[in-house]
Amino acid sequence: MQDIRWNTFWVLLFISFLSLIVWGFKSLEVASLFFILCLSIYLLSHVYWIYRLNKWLKNPNLSTIPDGSGIWEEIFAILYREYRKQKRSKSELTTTLGRFMTAAEAIPDGIVALNQNNEIEWCNKPSEKMLGINLSKDINQPIKYLLRETNFTEYLNSNIYNDSLKLISWRNTSRSFEILLVPFGASQKLLICRDIAQIEKNDSIKRDFIANVSHELKTPLTVIVGFLETLSDMKNEFNEKTYSYLQMMLEQSDRMNKLVEDLLQLSSIESNAAPAEKKEIDMLHLFKNLKKDSDLISGKLHTINMSIKKNISLLGYEKEIYSAFVNLVSNAIRYTEKGGSINVIWDMKNQNPYFEVQDSGIGIDQKLIPRLTERFYRINSDRGRNTGGTGLGLSIVKHVCIRHQAQIEITSQVGKGSQFKIIFPQERLSLKK
Repeated sequence: MQDIRWNTFWVLLFISFLSLIVWGFKSLEVASLFFILCLSIYLLSHVYWIYRLNKWLKNPNLSTIPDGSGIWEEIFAILYREYRKQKRSKSELTTTLGRFMTAAEAIPDGIVALNQNNEIEWCNKPSEKMLGINLSKDINQPIKYLLRETNFTEYLNSNIYNDSLKLISWRNTSRSFEILLVPFGASQKLLICRDIAQIEKNDSIKRDFIANVSHELKTPLTVIVGFLETLSDMKNEFNEKTYSYLQMMLEQSDRMNKLVEDLLQLSSIESNAAPAEKKEIDMLHLFKNLKKDSDLISGKLHTINMSIKKNISLLGYEKEIYSAFVNLVSNAIRYTEKGGSINVIWDMKNQNPYFEVQDSGIGIDQKLIPRLTERFYRINSDRGRNTGGTGLGLSIVKHVCIRHQAQIEITSQVGKGSQFKIIFPQERLSLKK
């Protein structure tokens, strides 16, 4: 641009110099007319090249770009280079976008791009099939007009997308989807939809298999345990070595019986995905039974303290709640040495009732905490077996929490003990006067 300004300056200087020469040979009037004429020709040439530029901009093409003359030659040369560079960048961008679109279409999950107003900008073929979207007709349509589910609308408006949302297909109730919203850019979102019907079917088959096997094992186990208990009462009929074998058989039969009972309970809770009933629970009676069972499990070898707020009642399914509470307490007893202390707390914080168990046990490594609620997972396998644990207690607790819309929080420090807390939502609270 600086060269163009200097070029214009030298042209005007040259016209002025020629006008001075004309003034020297002629009069001032002639020189002025000569200056005006030259300046007019110069300006008209600019008007001409502006006209050519405007005409080219209406239909830009590298092959038809004007050559120009004077300063316009340089302007058109710069324009040629920039247009060529832009065209190359556009070609590369189109190629990259094409590859992205091809890759997005190959993904089995449904993907929908939403703008800041939650309107559909683009979607791939799987999402059209899963969600019933027709991109040619539904582009720029708000997604909530197509997914008219109350749960989805609340999820979309919450602006909290840490967890996914499960939806039953409104077109085919035998199919279910998992939906996750992922914010990106300024205020845009990606809606990712996955068909989980087969996964749920497999889980259902697995649950049914475990429940059926556990149920079938229940009867023969009851018979075996009954006979072993009868034989155990006939101590004088056996020598000491044979009697010790009988006791070992009885212990393992009891352990297997507990495992079957826990499997049946877990299968029962898992098979019922609906939220638990909101029936008022007599918490004082529940904690009275919990204290009695805790002392029985401990064998009076631990100090069990209970801090219970009497005016806080819970709305839920009593059997499941008690199962979760007793599992947490028995878990604390199992991993606390003899003479250790266990604190059981029932209180309220920020209008949310919570149940907490604190122990002075062996503690848990931080990296192991996320796995604690997995089935059959134990921190110390030998210790769990020796103390009669089945490895299903915390998994039962997790599913009871899901049924009651509660959250479980676990904090621990190796060698200093652990704290397990179940925080119930406010709608599960019932206050007594």
